[in-house]
Amino acid sequence: MSSNTFGRLFRFTTFGESHGSAIGVVVDGCPAGIAFDRELLVRELQRRRPGQSKLTTPRDEPDVPVVLSGVYDDKTTGAPIAVLVYNRDQRSKDYEALKDVFRPSHADYTWWKKYGIRDHRGGGRASARETVGRVIAGAIAKMVLRPLGVRLTSYTRAIGPIQMPDDFTAWSEEDVEQSPVRCPHPKTTEQMVEYIEALRRARDTTGGIIECRIQYLPVGLGEPIYDKFHARLAYAMMSIPSVKGFELGGGFAMTQQKGSEVNDPFEVRGGMIHTRTNYSGGVQGGITNGEDVVFRVAFKPISSIGAAQKTVTTKGQETEIRIEGRHDPCVVVRAHPIVEAMAAVVSCDFLLLHQSSRLRL
Repeated sequence: MSSNTFGRLFRFTTFGESHGSAIGVVVDGCPAGIAFDRELLVRELQRRRPGQSKLTTPRDEPDVPVVLSGVYDDKTTGAPIAVLVYNRDQRSKDYEALKDVFRPSHADYTWWKKYGIRDHRGGGRASARETVGRVIAGAIAKMVLRPLGVRLTSYTRAIGPIQMPDDFTAWSEEDVEQSPVRCPHPKTTEQMVEYIEALRRARDTTGGIIECRIQYLPVGLGEPIYDKFHARLAYAMMSIPSVKGFELGGGFAMTQQKGSEVNDPFEVRGGMIHTRTNYSGGVQGGITNGEDVVFRVAFKPISSIGAAQKTVTTKGQETEIRIEGRHDPCVVVRAHPIVEAMAAVVSCDFLLLHQSSRLRL
């Protein structure tokens, strides 16, 4: 298994399993002298951690980060930054009945066929528990981006069939974080909460859509032809567990519109060139154009449901299972810091690469 590292100049490698002793990450390529904000790191992990509300899995992990290297006197040293988070609330016995069967729509069968072995305890390495390391790497990337004024925000656009009104734009980060489903529209939040609670009672799950916005990136990030900014961004998002779709700017809706309706006219504002609209989502020709990078990520329903399901055993015998254990009824609620983390790492990586795009004497 050789694909546990993401990034080129700013890169990270995650390790650990869902029911192992710890989850961790090594971040390499972080510039020296960056103020290391431990409060930011803890806050991002708390946004992701299980057990944060009745709408998430009751697995209660404190997710306290232990910084092992790469930081001295609250500044990054330029050396690899290693961070460890110990697993405290595993219940491996909940998965004993799944040792010899394949859970529908999980990674059980494919991992077993590929590697000849699998960790049935919560999915092992295939578990979303792995994303703890991504959030840590993303928090460090945010520390690099913050002095440059780059800002990342996200909110829940849809959960199941319930969608936030498209014309509602007057919201803040505080509005998002005050919502138990991270949707800034109060009425939609109520409907989403009711929907998720009903699904939890029925031991079922649902998916949803997160919209993310990267603001104040400079013009010029992206490495055409095969490493365009949005291509790398899509690659990052599609690597997140349960993600099944990605769209930028106007997205799929633009297929039903005319070029005259979705082209972004240029204009000068405040002495700077801008686009009047942003159907391009802040990227043109694979390169950032200075506008907000706006994208959406679609998450499928969690595959671990309590209803009886047909499956087969490792010996090919048909059987029926009911998945026990503690699971999220909707992963979208806890996925925001993961989406933001991967977007921050992509942005940070491209910013460092951009320094080599033109010799400036």
